[in-house]
Amino acid sequence: MFIPRTLEPIFMKQNQLFPVMLVAGPRQVGKTTMLKHLAEAGRTYVTLDDPMIQTLAKTDPKTFLDRYPAPLLIDEIQYAPELLPYIKMKVDNDSTPGQFWLTGSQQFQMMKGVTESLAGRVGILNLYGFSQDELKRRPCKPFLPRSTYKNATEELNIVDFFHQIWKGSYPKLAGAGDDFWEVYYASYLQTYVERDVRALTNIAKRTDFYKFVQLAAARTGQILNYTNLVKDSGLAQGTVRNYLSILEASNLIFFLQPYFNNINKRLTKTPKMYFLDTGLAAYLTGWSNPKVLEAGAMAGAFFETWCISELIKTYVHNGKRPSFYFYHDKDDREIDLVIEQDGTLYPIEFKKASNPGREDIRYFSVLEQFKKPIGPGAVICGISNWVPITKEVIAVPATLI
Repeated sequence: MFIPRTLEPIFMKQNQLFPVMLVAGPRQVGKTTMLKHLAEAGRTYVTLDDPMIQTLAKTDPKTFLDRYPAPLLIDEIQYAPELLPYIKMKVDNDSTPGQFWLTGSQQFQMMKGVTESLAGRVGILNLYGFSQDELKRRPCKPFLPRSTYKNATEELNIVDFFHQIWKGSYPKLAGAGDDFWEVYYASYLQTYVERDVRALTNIAKRTDFYKFVQLAAARTGQILNYTNLVKDSGLAQGTVRNYLSILEASNLIFFLQPYFNNINKRLTKTPKMYFLDTGLAAYLTGWSNPKVLEAGAMAGAFFETWCISELIKTYVHNGKRPSFYFYHDKDDREIDLVIEQDGTLYPIEFKKASNPGREDIRYFSVLEQFKKPIGPGAVICGISNWVPITKEVIAVPATLI
């Protein structure tokens, strides 16, 4: 059963403006499924996962585009960047909107090639796994704390909620039983290493890379500590940085940057790292079912990771780039998330428990040092309905973000 994506109307609107459209994102999040669903009659589909087609695209891109004329959907464009200059020539001769639809799952190298070859000719959007809004067929808007929220339509059961966190957001798992969970993620990682990682770098030992990914997953929701990663992995610092860049390029992790200015030297300047899919992180860290995850030592980190991922999707799936930061200073005063919009700062805390209070927002006032307007704040937590904490801060159920 096809589940509509929030990004669909955004894509079709931009498709009326640009001759080329690119949907980027991690592997197996539904990029191709969405575009096939949107494709009009007559649009040809071709995937560069096919070795013979990929070889033709790389060695003779002109013949490839003659054989597969527009309107055309090309899947996994990162495997044949040689096509991009020829697509440019095509759309320079005919700038009709919507001729070429592209998908890709490697961010850095692919985006460099796209922006260099197709600048001004391509609309670029990102797609991640299902959001809870999509799974519940709800409208989705970019999240900002507000003074009131719609009432919850269901009671929050924390064990059921952690089942959602544990299962993850990949479409193939949406309607599958829990017995498919381990098989799916094992296969996903094997495919990821064999295709994406090998395309991005030469790995001396695949076991070392897999161990590193496990170590990274165990640090989701934490400030990145290169020294500890180097020590625990036994890898050189340069290799650790390279492997982190691979995970970021593959859209598996997200770096949340600290909010600071040049005046205050006491602020942390190292990012926090989050896995974009909590199911994958749970698999990598060995949590075999949602009950043990919810009761385990990493429950808070997984709750925060899931919330960050959901909030990112509310922006990205609406075609917007989130201005997300966190605050942490040398006195260990921390705000989990700071959203900056139109010059205003919105502080947000994440709390797995269902009893939020003033103690959870005690550091919100430190944002005043930046001399910018402070908007309403929120504590996203495990309650069943929203409640005010102060006049400017409310507690929001994680199920409503």
